Amino acid sequence: MKSNLVYWSITVAIAGFLFGFDTVVISGANQPIKELWGTTPLFHGFFIMSMALWGTVVGALFAGIPSQRLGRKNTLIWIGILFFLSAVGSAIAWDPYSFSIFRFIGGLGVGASSVAAPVYISEISTEKNRGQLVALYQFNIVLGIFIAFFSNYLLKGFDGGNDWRWMLGVEAIPALLYTLLVIGVPKSPRWLLLTKGDEEGAKDILSRIGIADVAAEIAAIKDSVKSTVRENIFVRKYRTPVILAFLLAFFNQLSGINFVLYYAPEILEKAGLASKESLQNSIAIGGINLVFTLIGMYLIDRMGRKQLMLIGSLGYIISLAMVSYAYYSGASSTFLMTFLLAFIASHAIGQGAVIWVFISEIFPTKVRAFGQAWGSGIHWIFAALITLLGPVVIDLFSDNPWPIFAMFSGMMVLQLLFVLFMMPETKGVPLEELERRLIKD
Repeated sequence: MKSNLVYWSITVAIAGFLFGFDTVVISGANQPIKELWGTTPLFHGFFIMSMALWGTVVGALFAGIPSQRLGRKNTLIWIGILFFLSAVGSAIAWDPYSFSIFRFIGGLGVGASSVAAPVYISEISTEKNRGQLVALYQFNIVLGIFIAFFSNYLLKGFDGGNDWRWMLGVEAIPALLYTLLVIGVPKSPRWLLLTKGDEEGAKDILSRIGIADVAAEIAAIKDSVKSTVRENIFVRKYRTPVILAFLLAFFNQLSGINFVLYYAPEILEKAGLASKESLQNSIAIGGINLVFTLIGMYLIDRMGRKQLMLIGSLGYIISLAMVSYAYYSGASSTFLMTFLLAFIASHAIGQGAVIWVFISEIFPTKVRAFGQAWGSGIHWIFAALITLLGPVVIDLFSDNPWPIFAMFSGMMVLQLLFVLFMMPETKGVPLEELERRLIKD
């Protein structure tokens, strides 16, 4: 029964792999597309680099609707189809506008997956393993990022000026595999019970997961919902989780993580590394991200969400300040890479491991899909803005980008204060108990 739970969680978490691959694979196509279509910094930032993220914003903000009405599983199937269409379309794009449309479609998949996948996994897991199982989604994100960097490196020089098309098109293979696999997972027992009123179906799935006292679990889920009236999350009683989700998502992007991942090759070239070397060092970034995400997954149900955020915040502040200093002082590329990798490690063990777990926990079952959509949507709005402005900012500080990293370091001081004084610990607390603590009628 436990193997069912792990298998279903891993299958759904593959959506995270597609998320990570899709968002970062563009880094390898960044410069070739700029040269091919002769785009200006602002046009390039909006139509080429950030268009997928605007799709992600739409996907995240509206994914709560199909997740609630069609179900978590059906939404996850459609996500796979969107990723497949985007990969094929981006690879055969004939101009920057068609390219943008197909990247936007992939963005819809990314945004929707950041809602439906964590919600689904949190609803089939228990308080003892919820952190690690939901963190499988984050692990797959960073695995996708690592594989994207590695794939870009291998495909560099593969087909001359068309390398970037292969970089983007190869995603169609895992997208198709994921779509076929996710058809075999069951529906969320909480969704079946509370949305469809299918108590027998919910009992069957809960027993297959390995819940010892299914009747008690059903009773607890029912007791968590006092009304069948559809509710808006923007009412007074949901104020605490709404604010917590907003701030966590806001600080996630104001760390500069997407700026670094999207523009890694270009940032590293400014440190004096050649194009191929910069792609090689991008692999190191992906590898460190992967290793420290595994560490975060191991610790999240042992140390807790808040403790990991404290460690990550301190790491952010120090590493970003040192990256800024490296550019300012003209320090060696080895010094720069050391602290850039420390920044990635800080993110992986802190925000990276925590964000999707924490947001999926703090909203009640009744509005969880909409709450996850809210937190995810905020995350992607700021990700899109930062990626949109990336080429403009890099062009503005073309001589030396040290002020960019100094600003990110300062924002992480504010995140540290948020963690210390506002963020609750959710480790080991049943979802229904978290509801009682955070929701004030």
